[in-house]
Amino acid sequence: MATAKDLTGASGDNTVVGPSILISGRLTGDEDLTVRGRVEGELTLSKTLIVETTGVVKANVAVRNAIISGVVVGNINATESVELTREGRMVGDIRSPRVIIVDGASFRGRVDMGEVEPGRVPVSRPPVARPTTRSVATVPSRPAAPARSAAQTPPSRPAPPPPPAKPAAKPLPPPPPPAPSVGAAARTEVSAPVPPVVGAGAKKKVVVKKKAR
Repeated sequence: MATAKDLTGASGDNTVVGPSILISGRLTGDEDLTVRGRVEGELTLSKTLIVETTGVVKANVAVRNAIISGVVVGNINATESVELTREGRMVGDIRSPRVIIVDGASFRGRVDMGEVEPGRVPVSRPPVARPTTRSVATVPSRPAAPARSAAQTPPSRPAPPPPPAKPAAKPLPPPPPPAPSVGAAARTEVSAPVPPVVGAGAKKKVVVKKKAR
């Protein structure tokens, strides 16, 4: 893991931005830069950028190496490496062939490590052997029984005829005519005439009719 001392070099070419300094704009250089204050804008270096715990960088950065222990808001494009220490916090995208994010660091963004360093040949990965599939003989399923046709089905039995309807009840005979009532006159005709009653002192009158000659 690279440190600030290793990346600074023995020449001592290192520019320090103090804690009370604010730089806003476009900053370029051919030496290392240590930020303890605040830098805003655009930063382009041919060497190493070191952001200490008190430093804040709000810019798009293009450097060779970057060691972040403070706060960086922006994208970093490094030709060699980017290291985010345990105290580092970054919001942005990283594009570098080597990226180190230590446990405890805070990072929100995307990492692109697609480019290969000049002179380095990418190691080809061995082809992955595909597992051989074993063919299993399948037992053919039994064919479904054919449906019976209409000719094979037994004829249905005819429905029995309905029972004959019962004859209607015989009408009752008409009642006999009432017997004629016998009046008083009939009774008098049938009964015998009553002889007149003659008293004891009365005289009988006898009428004699003469026969004509």
